[in-house]
Amino acid sequence: MDRDMGRARFARYAWGTLWATVLVILWGAVVRATGSGAGCGSHWPLCNGAVVPLSPGWSTLIEFGHRATSGIDLLLVVGLVWGARKMHPVGAPVRIAAWVSLVVMLLEALLGAGLVLLEYVADNKELARGWWVGGHLLNTYVLLLVLTWTAYLASGGKSFSFRGRMGLRLAFVLFWVAGLGMTGALTALGDTLFPATDLASGTAMTFSPDSHPFVRLRVWHPIMALATGVLLLGTVWPTALTVNTARASRLAAYILGLFFGQMALGMLNLWLLAPVWLQVIHLLMADLIWIVLILFSAEALATDPDSNQA
Repeated sequence: MDRDMGRARFARYAWGTLWATVLVILWGAVVRATGSGAGCGSHWPLCNGAVVPLSPGWSTLIEFGHRATSGIDLLLVVGLVWGARKMHPVGAPVRIAAWVSLVVMLLEALLGAGLVLLEYVADNKELARGWWVGGHLLNTYVLLLVLTWTAYLASGGKSFSFRGRMGLRLAFVLFWVAGLGMTGALTALGDTLFPATDLASGTAMTFSPDSHPFVRLRVWHPIMALATGVLLLGTVWPTALTVNTARASRLAAYILGLFFGQMALGMLNLWLLAPVWLQVIHLLMADLIWIVLILFSAEALATDPDSNQA
């Protein structure tokens, strides 16, 4: 009984770590959208050469707050590994998932440090910054994936693999949605570095051959979003019907509802010229879609005979 209670507490801790990570990611969006990435100068892990900055301005407070919460989040993931080792036997999938989470979290910290040390922050418009931002976003998605995987297994979820036709289809959907997130990150970067004064001027900038590549890339995000909507409709709902469980149907409905709500937010974001608060909400929706899509894939593949054959 005590063991069962301990595992239940560990499962709640795993979910709490996942949602804490989402909050840190959203704070990171505030750092980027407000141009506060240079708030601690080019110092890392120190902030302007100090452990705790003295008389900080707003940009320093925003950046230092992000670093502090990121450090706390890292400690939470360390606790995840410790809890998995304590509550589950050697070789248990949840142990592996927790260790992978820690490795990806450390890589996330290194990517963030690289952005600061290479000064790919604030008003830096170098193309290399786009590669770093895209890579950082991709690693963030992987981090959310493994943390969701850990929480799912800690809650009694069954192991699964991406073998079989269903597994390949869902793997492609995850890959495509991650790509959509990367184009969204670059679009947000372009909105921050090259803000438009009105919708007409913003549209003209997007299609001007003289505009910066970050601006011209804006057109690809809505195109990929439309394609993603078609892909989700053609994959998620038919998969839910094939799996035929109440949980799969519920998760499929969440995915489609969240995604088309996200499309509406994207249009509103374009109309209002990407205010910071709406960028944060837009990113939150993207993270929720990603997490629910992972849980849906786990539910579908755990019940698919082709994905679990020896």
